[in-house]
Amino acid sequence: MKANAAVDSLRVNARYVEQVLAGFIAEETRRAGLKRVVVGLSGGLDSALAACLARRALGRDGVVAILMPYRMSHPSSLKDARHLARRLGIRAELFDITRMVDAYFESDPKAGRVRRGNKMARERMSILYDRSVAHEALVLGTSNKTELLLGYGTVHGDMASSINPLGDLYMTQVRQVAAHMKVPEPIRRKTPSADLWPAQTDEGELGFTYHQVDQLLYLLVDQRYTRSAVIEAGWPRALVGRVMRRVVRSQYKRRLPLIAKLSERTIGVDFRYPRDWGT
Repeated sequence: MKANAAVDSLRVNARYVEQVLAGFIAEETRRAGLKRVVVGLSGGLDSALAACLARRALGRDGVVAILMPYRMSHPSSLKDARHLARRLGIRAELFDITRMVDAYFESDPKAGRVRRGNKMARERMSILYDRSVAHEALVLGTSNKTELLLGYGTVHGDMASSINPLGDLYMTQVRQVAAHMKVPEPIRRKTPSADLWPAQTDEGELGFTYHQVDQLLYLLVDQRYTRSAVIEAGWPRALVGRVMRRVVRSQYKRRLPLIAKLSERTIGVDFRYPRDWGT
């Protein structure tokens, strides 16, 4: 498959995807014996789509949006999150994480942006899990397949969740489903960003566009092309190498912690039943 020829393969039947993912959220929430989810609504595309799918699956009373700005968050992020919550008719709770994060770094003011960004992500997830107990809810994940494969996220931060409806959708496909579900255009037009510091963008940090990397990941992961095969098909050697290194080096982020094997039935090795085992 030649470079750029994977575009057609990344097209999805958005109506079908909506039905499957809404059904997934409803079924997995019910399996856990619960009736609602909490979702960190950032004002970005992924969390907006996750919230829309949850509203479709569980109704307005089944979704609680948690808004968690930091002092350097772009003003439009909070504005867009509030607008979407009102539009969906779901409850929204505001928790400003500025004091929590800044208090931690008072003893280490020279900490760099990556450490501060990781702390913000984990602070937000800590709040989400606490609010999930308060609301008797599951934490709804918002990481898409592109981010998960590239390891572009924080362990126990934005990559954590109880269930994740977006984890098998590339960013290119997230955009298609979001358009189908009429996620507000200002959110869909935004440049993808974790909003961790001023002018931060996902693609600026990664060094390539989602449009480009989604096609390459589709070939490498879904179609099982080898490195030499994609290079032969016209993909730049440097880009292929950079992407493959990210996927390999971030494998630890996509699995449960490794447990040293001592017994005959080790969790995650020999004992790998589905979560509803025994029911």
